Amino acid sequence: MAQTNSTTTRRTFKHLTAFDRGKIAALYAEGKSMQVIADIVGCHKSTISRELTRGTVTQMKTGKTMFKSYFPDTGQIKYEQNRQACGSKLKLDDTIDFIQFAEKKILEDNWSP
Repeated sequence: MAQTNSTTTRRTFKHLTAFDRGKIAALYAEGKSMQVIADIVGCHKSTISRELTRGTVTQMKTGKTMFKSYFPDTGQIKYEQNRQACGSKLKLDDTIDFIQFAEKKILEDNWSP
C-alpha cells in the first residue's frame, strides 16, 4: 500500500543572523523574557537560551567584581567557528604515506594514475 500524500510538514528551521542576534541583545537588555524574545525573533525559546549561553562572556568591573554580559558579536563569532568545524574531515591527512608512494611511482617510475 503506497501513501500518496505526506503526513509530515516540511521543516522551516533557519539559522540566526547577525541582525537577529542584535535584536536578541536589545530585547534581553530591556529585560524581556526568553519567550517574548523568541516570539519577536521568530524562533523557539530554547534557541534564545542557547544563543544567550553562546554569546555570554564574563567581564570584570573596576572593583574586581565579575559580571556576565551578552554580546551578539561573540555569539556570531562562536557560531561561525562551529560552522567551520562541522562536516566531514579531509581523509588526505590519514593517507599521506600512500599519496607520497603514488606520487613517487608516477613521477619517477612512469606509472599511470
